[in-house]
This record gives sequence, C-alpha cells and structure tokens, in this order.
Amino acid sequence: MEKHHIDVMIDEDAVNNRIKELGEQISRDYADREVYLICILKGSVYFTCELAKRITVPVIMDFMQCSSYGAATKSSGVVKLSKDLDMAITDRDVIIIEDIIDSGRTLNHLKDLLGQRNPASLKICTLLDKPSRRVVDVDVDYTGFRIEDKFVVGYGLDYDQLYRNLPYIGVVEFD
Repeated sequence: MEKHHIDVMIDEDAVNNRIKELGEQISRDYADREVYLICILKGSVYFTCELAKRITVPVIMDFMQCSSYGAATKSSGVVKLSKDLDMAITDRDVIIIEDIIDSGRTLNHLKDLLGQRNPASLKICTLLDKPSRRVVDVDVDYTGFRIEDKFVVGYGLDYDQLYRNLPYIGVVEFD
C-alpha cells in the first residue's frame, strides 16, 4: 500500500444530519407502506444501518454483494455479483442503498437485474455521488452528497479494506 494520509472531506455531524434528512424524506415518500432496503455490501452497511434507524415506516433489509473495484482505487468496469438476495422482491417497494456511485456500471447492472424481478417500485439511494466519473447514466432518487472526483474513505468506504470504520468521509491523499 502506498504511503498516504487522510483529510476530512465531510465531517461526522454533516454526515449524520444528511442521513437524518434522507430518512425523513424516505419516510414521507413511503408513508403507510413498507420499504425493502437492499444494502450493497460491504461498503453500504454503515450507511444502510444508520439510514434504516431514521426511517419511520416498516423496513425490511436484505443484502447483495457485488463490486467493480477489487483492491484498486478506480472501477475495473467488470461487475461481479457474489451474494444475491435472500427474499423475493416481487411487488415490493425497493430501494437500493449504495455507499457511492462512481462510474454507474454497478448500479446500472443491479437496476436492470432487480427490475426483472418485478418490484412495485425500484429506487436508488446513495450516500455519495461522483457525477463527473459517470460512464453509464443512472437515475439517483436520494443523494446524500455530490462530491468531486477524489478517492474517499470512511463511513463504509474503504481503501484496500481499511478505513471503513471512520465516522466521517475522508479523502485519501498519496504522499
């Protein structure tokens, strides 16, 4: 691993406040309904748990694991699915929860795959969005923060499996 340090991009209070706002918005949008959250492992687990605690309508959580990164800092372009859902999503209101949307390839692949399973609705919620890196167009329904093209860690995001546990979003700066 290259020598590096981490600078704070979005502090813990700002992250927590925005997640609270997203939870309130989702609760309003799904009033009197049940929402099925799909947490994309591993990076989205922190965000999904914090978001779910702030949603006031009934929540079901399930998990998928896929990636297009590996140990690299840039997307490889190949989407690998290694864990599928445990429950059917037919006729359910589904929200895919992602930590960050970069190229859009992973989310585009997932949205196509899950759309074929006939959910009542299918939306995307991301903590971070990097629109400048988009290769595939993806409609994002709920966005925590739009960020510039920096390699970020914390709140579930990692650099070679490290730094997921940081309570803020930090930028990896290589020395």
